[in-house]
Amino acid sequence: QVLRSAVLQIRQSYSGAVVSKMSNQSGISASNQLRAFFGSCRDGRVRFIKVSISEAAEPCLELDSEQEASGSWEEDWDRTVPGEIDPDQPCFILYRLDEKDSSGYRWIFLSWSPDHANTRQKMLYAATKATFKKEFGQGQFKDEYFATMREDVTLAGYKRHLKTEAAPGPLSREEEEMLEIKQSETRVEIGVDSRQATLASLAFPFDKNALNAIETYWKKGYDYVQLGIDLEAEIIVLKGKGGCEISELEGKVPEDGARYHLFRFKHSHEGDYLESSVFIYSMPGYSVSIKERMLYSSCKNAVVDVIEKVYNIEIAKKVEVDTGAELTQDFLQAELHPVKILNKPKFARPAAPSRGNKRITKAPPS
Repeated sequence: QVLRSAVLQIRQSYSGAVVSKMSNQSGISASNQLRAFFGSCRDGRVRFIKVSISEAAEPCLELDSEQEASGSWEEDWDRTVPGEIDPDQPCFILYRLDEKDSSGYRWIFLSWSPDHANTRQKMLYAATKATFKKEFGQGQFKDEYFATMREDVTLAGYKRHLKTEAAPGPLSREEEEMLEIKQSETRVEIGVDSRQATLASLAFPFDKNALNAIETYWKKGYDYVQLGIDLEAEIIVLKGKGGCEISELEGKVPEDGARYHLFRFKHSHEGDYLESSVFIYSMPGYSVSIKERMLYSSCKNAVVDVIEKVYNIEIAKKVEVDTGAELTQDFLQAELHPVKILNKPKFARPAAPSRGNKRITKAPPS
C-alpha cells in the first residue's frame, strides 16, 4: 500500500507534463489560411480537400488543392482522389459525403502514406495526424481510411476497406488458447479418477533498482528494461536498462538464461504514430536448469501485474521467444496488428470411400 501511494503521488505530479508533450508530438499546426478555409468549406460546395505539410523552415499544415462537387460522392471519387495523390509524397485528404447529421455534412478522412515515401516524412505525417483531425473537427468524420498503394485510393479500394472493417477480427494466439480451454472445459468428464490441471503462480519481491527502472520507463526516461530472478535470494533484480531501437533488441536477449523484457516499440500503423509497451519473456530452450525454467514461468504473471497495476503501464502485447533473432520489426508489427482474414476457407468434407462395383451374390436365373 505504501508503494502504491508513493507511485500515485509521483504519477499525479508527472501526468501534466506527459499530456502536454503527447498532445502535439510533431509541433506542427495549421496555417492561418488553412484554418480560414476550414471555416468556409462546409456549405456543400467543396467535395475534395488535399492538405500537405510545408517544407519551410517552420513547417505547417497548408491547403494543397481543392475540388468542387459535380455529382454524387461515388461519381466524384475516381474523378478527384486518384489523380491528386503523389506516388512518393504523403498527404491528408478530406472527402465530403452527401449525407448530413445535426452538425453538417459527414466527411471521410484519408491518410495517404505510400510505401516508397521517405521514412522521416511518413513518421512526420503520422505524428501530425491527431493535430490535423483536431483542427478540422473530429466530430465531422464518418470514417478514417489509411492507404499505401494507388489501388487503395480508388472507389473500389475504399469499398474493399469498408468490407474489411466489417469483417470480424482474427483471434490472437492467447485468445485461441483460451477458446480451446473453454471448449475443452465443456467436454470434461468428472469421475473418481479424473484430475484437473492447476497453474501455480509465485510473487517474488522486487529489488529497489528494478522498481526505479520501471518507474523511469513509465516516465519515458528509458525505452527498455530487462529483469531477471536471483535464484538464490528469490527476488526480481534489474539486469539492464536504457534506450533501445528495434534493431538492437536482438542483442539484448541472453542465450544462457531466461529474462523478462519491457520494450517500448515505436512504430506507425495505418498512419498513426504509436509507442506500444511489449512484455517479452525469453527462455533459451532447455539449456537452462529445470529450477530456473519453473521459477521464471511461475513468476511471469506476478511481474506483469506489478508493471500493469502498480505503475499503470498498459502492456499492448505479451510474447514468448526462444532467441532474440525472433524479435524483428515485422514480428512485433504482426503480433500487435494481425492481418484480418476476409474469406476464411471452410472445412472441406472428404469424399466417402468408394465401395467399388456391385458384386453378383446370386447366380442369374437360366
